[in-house]
Amino acid sequence: MKKTLPLANVPFPKFASDEAAAEYLAAHSVAEAWDQLPVAKPAKLARTLTSSIQERHSAKKSPISIRLGPEQIAAAKRIASAKSVGYQTQLRMWIAEGIRRDGKRL
Repeated sequence: MKKTLPLANVPFPKFASDEAAAEYLAAHSVAEAWDQLPVAKPAKLARTLTSSIQERHSAKKSPISIRLGPEQIAAAKRIASAKSVGYQTQLRMWIAEGIRRDGKRL
């Protein structure tokens, strides 16, 4: 039987430390209060970090064209969905795995 946590107070009490906040949230449920919580502003990344991430993404991947049968695409999508990743990401992982495996044989 799953233990039911008491509801958290909204707004939350002020915490002296992250550890105190973690203890409180581990012992209280915010499920019913979720919609009452304030919306946080998205984190603003440093410009250098943003450009570094964009450079790595664009520099590391080149688009290619590959023809796959509909059943292969459907299977890749099904497997990727079960792993909570995109199917193209799953295909890239399989290709990288094959390259590593065959590279060791040579």
